[in-house]
Amino acid sequence: MFKKSAFLLTTLLVLSSTLQAQTVIAKYAGEFMALGVGGRALGMGGAFVAVANDVTSGYYNPAGLANLNYPQLALMHSEQFGNLVNYDYGAVAIPFQNDMSFGLSIMRLGVDGIPDTRDARIDTNGDGVINESDELRLNYGLITEFSNQDWAFYLTFAKRQTEDFYWGINAKIIRRDLAEFSATGIGFDVGAYYTPIENLFVGANLQDATTTLVAWSTGRNELVSPTLKVGAAYKVVEFLGGYIMPALDLDIRFENRQFASNFNVGPVSFDMHAGLEYTFKELIYVRGGYNDVKQFTIGAGVKLPKLNIDYSFARFSESEVERLDDSHRISIMLTLEEPRFLRSGS
Repeated sequence: MFKKSAFLLTTLLVLSSTLQAQTVIAKYAGEFMALGVGGRALGMGGAFVAVANDVTSGYYNPAGLANLNYPQLALMHSEQFGNLVNYDYGAVAIPFQNDMSFGLSIMRLGVDGIPDTRDARIDTNGDGVINESDELRLNYGLITEFSNQDWAFYLTFAKRQTEDFYWGINAKIIRRDLAEFSATGIGFDVGAYYTPIENLFVGANLQDATTTLVAWSTGRNELVSPTLKVGAAYKVVEFLGGYIMPALDLDIRFENRQFASNFNVGPVSFDMHAGLEYTFKELIYVRGGYNDVKQFTIGAGVKLPKLNIDYSFARFSESEVERLDDSHRISIMLTLEEPRFLRSGS
């Protein structure tokens, strides 16, 4: 069914290529970038804007990258919807001097091996016109395959403005490919990270701050509207031999998502993420959360020398009838925690 939908989408794009160039505000043009990255954050329901303090900050809040004292590398792979969709993520970040950090993040969402039957339909009348009765008659030797893939590249800069306030910015490049059609876009995110009192963290990330233009080769242009993500987290120390940290995020969009959000006020929609992380002796992590698509999530992690391994689980539906497969995500993060790589001044 998924491949059939992809074929129908391709047909729509073929038809759209005959239309005049137009620019529209597309509600879901950048939706693939909202899937989240990293087993830690996803185990907490995606409530990570104020928690972000590692290499995945380049995605969740660019300002959080300033927390790094050592270079880090992260990788994640996930297969979704019955293994039809491959989702991959990789990121690297390095601290620079005593108050800056730089990062690069790459994410890809792709469906490969989609059958393309457009040139395989049989013209039974030989008049060059494909009739409705011909739609189900195919020359299987002429069926080819194509891929539907979305790429996003994040270039991140973060700075420690003061001891308690950090800021950061992303320049991101979007690339979308569907058969012979393609689209390219450039956007910017701006983030802030603030610690007003000890153990209380507040974060904000304005994604697509200048409105991101995605230009298709068909002549159609899509605009991705800004999304404001705000969040807070509090670290409770000395709890059952470790510490616990609750976190809460709110996504604010301006796309009139009346029926695809937790709640809305006019054209402004609101989606909530809630998460909880328990850390035992900085070695073992247990997490739970509730995300913006009304899923409960759970996760766990372990910290080894220079290596973090994190796992998250989300169930798409409680219905056993035609429900989508559960989502399992595993990520690894390597930290070059050696004196020679330590941020200067730390």
